[in-house]
Amino acid sequence: MRAAVVTTFGGPERVELAEVAVPQPAAGQVRVRVRAAGLNPVDGAVRAGVFGGAGQRLGLGWDVAGEIDAVGPGVDGWAEGRRVVGLHYGPVKPLGTHAEYVVLDASAVAAAPASVDDTAAAALPLSGLTAARAVDLLGLAPGDSVLITGAAGVVGGLAVQLAARAGLVVTALAGEGDEEFVRSLGAAGFVPRGSAPAEPVDGVLDAAVLGETALGFVREGGAYVGLIPGAAPAAERGIRVEEQEVAPDGALLARLSALVDAGALTLRVAGTFDLSEAAKAHTALATPGTRGRLILTVSP
Repeated sequence: MRAAVVTTFGGPERVELAEVAVPQPAAGQVRVRVRAAGLNPVDGAVRAGVFGGAGQRLGLGWDVAGEIDAVGPGVDGWAEGRRVVGLHYGPVKPLGTHAEYVVLDASAVAAAPASVDDTAAAALPLSGLTAARAVDLLGLAPGDSVLITGAAGVVGGLAVQLAARAGLVVTALAGEGDEEFVRSLGAAGFVPRGSAPAEPVDGVLDAAVLGETALGFVREGGAYVGLIPGAAPAAERGIRVEEQEVAPDGALLARLSALVDAGALTLRVAGTFDLSEAAKAHTALATPGTRGRLILTVSP
């Protein structure tokens, strides 16, 4: 089968399409026939060698949407032909979701949203799980205020929707031209990039990775949640500092899928590329101002 991999670190030109063996599901696993797979910034970091793995063949891709093709021993509740979404965690792995088939633990998949096609569904797993876990880590109560930086981005936009649904009073920090968009997602307030909120907030979800600057917007004793492990600022003024680290979670992914079907969670696709165009997609990934997730599609 075909799979997008890197064997030498560098720019988009290092992404190659390789012929590899079709993976076989072990006990507790399912094999998914990939129809679409998200391209995330972490894939660019893997390609560039940020996570190491020199001398190895590294697979790319974390998000997947498709249908179950085979079921390993001991798997209950899943059958061949079921449409699913899933997260294939890990930056250093021999095979990712940018391939024709991928094997996942059965606990890492969920029924795909029935209201959207595979291309849109592939934008959900990594970004949705990241946003949902970050909102939960805030530990805020309905009526509390939260500032979400990078609110017009893929993760930030999902976080705005989830936080507003949880009853939080959301202020979005984004580019000046994004105000109407982030308010349509549920933001009650808006702060242009480079500015500060008028008063301290109960919590910050720092999708833009502003670090100490964003921490300065939090009231004494409030909460700060970062999205990149190891990148959060040091705690101060009694502020609780948390770092979200995504993990496969089929149960949470199922709840997010249900929100998509209920019209409560909007998925955004910025563009699509065939699997054979993986290197071209990586070039697009580096283009500033992309609004939505880039998706690799795999023809039947």
